[in-house]
Amino acid sequence: MKRDEKERIVAEVKQELESSDSVIVTDYKGLDVETITGLRSSIKKVGGRYRVIKNTLLRRAIKDTNAASIDSLLVGPTAIATIKEDVVSLAKALVDFSKDNENLELKGGVLESRPISPSDIKNIASLPGREVLIARVVGTLNAPLINLVGVLAALMQRLVFVLRAIEQKKQG
Repeated sequence: MKRDEKERIVAEVKQELESSDSVIVTDYKGLDVETITGLRSSIKKVGGRYRVIKNTLLRRAIKDTNAASIDSLLVGPTAIATIKEDVVSLAKALVDFSKDNENLELKGGVLESRPISPSDIKNIASLPGREVLIARVVGTLNAPLINLVGVLAALMQRLVFVLRAIEQKKQG
C-alpha cells in the first residue's frame, strides 16, 4: 500500500471516528470473508459500519479523537464497528452475531469518549431499542392526559345521569 493511500485511509477513518458516538473494537480472527460480509450487512441495517483496518493505521487515526482510549485494544487482528446515533442497535447486532460465531471477540470500545468493556457492550445490548424507549416516554407523557380525559368524561356522564333522573322524576 502506498503512502498516499495510507494517508487517505487514516483521514477517512479519523473523520468517521470523530462523527461517531460509539466505537466498538473486535477481534475477527477465525472468521472467513463470507461471515464478515454477513456481519457487515447486519451492522449496516442498523445504520453502523464495520471495517477491518491495520492497527498501525488505526493508531494514527485515533490520535486527538474521543476514541484515543482504544489504543490498548489494538493487538492482533482488529476491526472496528462505528455508529452515529443508535448505540444499542450496534451492540445488539455485535452481541447477537458473537453468540452464533464464537470467533468474533468483543474487545471493548468507546461510548461518547468513555471507555467501555466487553461486559458493558453486552449490558448495552440488553437495553430496549431506541423506538421502544421513545414509545415508553410518549406513553408516560400521555398517561396524565388520558387520565384527565377519563375523569372529565366521568363527570359529564354523572351530570347526564342526574339530569336524566330529574327528568324522569318530573315526568313520573
